[in-house]
Order: sequence, then C-alpha cells, then structure tokens
Amino acid sequence: MSSAPSSAAANSGGLHPLVDALAERIRDHWQHLPELAPLAVDPELEAISGSLDGEALFIRNELRRCRGLRKLHLETARLGAGLQILHCVFFPDPRYDLPVFGADIVAGPAGVSAAIVDLSPVLSELPAGIAAALAARPKRSYGLERQLPAWGSIFSPHVRFVRPSSSEEEAAFIEEVGEFLQVLSAAVQLAEAQPPDHPSTLERWHGQGRYCKQQKQNDKTRRVLEKAFNPAWAERYIEELLFDDPPAP
Repeated sequence: MSSAPSSAAANSGGLHPLVDALAERIRDHWQHLPELAPLAVDPELEAISGSLDGEALFIRNELRRCRGLRKLHLETARLGAGLQILHCVFFPDPRYDLPVFGADIVAGPAGVSAAIVDLSPVLSELPAGIAAALAARPKRSYGLERQLPAWGSIFSPHVRFVRPSSSEEEAAFIEEVGEFLQVLSAAVQLAEAQPPDHPSTLERWHGQGRYCKQQKQNDKTRRVLEKAFNPAWAERYIEELLFDDPPAP
C-alpha cells in the first residue's frame, strides 16, 4: 500500500498542449461569471504529489464559486512524462435551474485518448432554453467518436465524447468546450434563485446527488488513486473533492 500523498507545487509544465490550452480557456471563462469568489480547499488537496508505478504523480486543484454555481472545480494531473489529465466540473446551486458542466481530457505520449464535454441535466432533461442553444451549435465531426461508459446515463443527448486525432481536431474540441461554457454562462446570467424549500429546489438537490453517485461508479479513477496513494485517501478525495454530495439547500 502506498503512503499518503504530500503537498507539492504541482506546476503545469510539461502538460499536453490540449490540456494546457483548455485549462486556460476554462480559467478565462470563469472570470466572467457573476460574483466569482474563491472556494476554500484543504491545502492537502490543493497541490498533491505521489507515486504510481515508479513515476511521479502531480495533481493540482483549483476551486471557485459564483452566483448560481456552488462549485467550479478544475483538476490537472501529470504522471511522469506520460499520462496527463484535465478534469473539470461546475456544480450548480440547487436553487437554480442549471445543469452540471463537465469536461475531461486524457492524454499521453501517443496523443489524446479521450476528450469529453457535456452540460448534464440534474433532472430527467435539460432546461428547454439550454437544450435549444446546444442544438443550435455548429455540428463538428471527429475521426473517432467514443462510446459512453455503462454509468453514462447521466449525460445529455448533446454530450461529445471523442478521440481527437490531429491538431485541427484538438482545436475544434477547445472551441466546442467554449461553446458549452458560453451556453452555461448565458443561463447563469439569467437564472433566478428559488427558495431553498421550493419543491423544484429539493428535486434538483436530489438529482445532483444522483449525478454524483453515478460519477462515483467510475472505478478507473478510484483504482488509480488507491494505487498512487491509499484506499482511505482515495475515498476522501472522491467524496470530499471530486463528487461531494451537494449540501442541503
């Protein structure tokens, strides 16, 4: 069993260009969200170092919040000179009728093996305005469309899960993520809060809990964290940071 992780200055040097470019696009986007503010994160979970199969593993977590979104989480990770990961989720405040934004990239020496982006409904379907805006986006095609995992029923019909095979496709994916973010940003600007005890608020709260439960079924993430650190730490990282259950409204 590996030891617990230690804090480290996990800089982004050496990240795949797509990971680096998308992280910057996301950071730039959230600067325009209303009432943006830092979100406290345990220093032990902010910059982390460990070891996996003899290679150094670095993880960096950045957290914000804004009106309408309870948590904006951007994680970048690097394993040695090989595997690189970007994981980003924006969780809505259940008082607002907003979806969950998610984007992930997995890259290695051979290129990008997976890239996914979605605005996922917390209930059975997306708000009508958001669904219409996503449907109106330009249609892009990639050489390889990937199949959603078995637990992927949480995603919307507009989810893009691809394997970009060229710099042009990587650039297209960044633009696509930007469009998803623009749709969300427009919805955030217009959204109005409902009372904490409103039936719709409570329904969205339960729905977001189901989303987090489904995401926790991704055993691949858990196995990597357990191997790099230890099972107890992996459980804490997943439950407290990656997919924490939404606080009661």
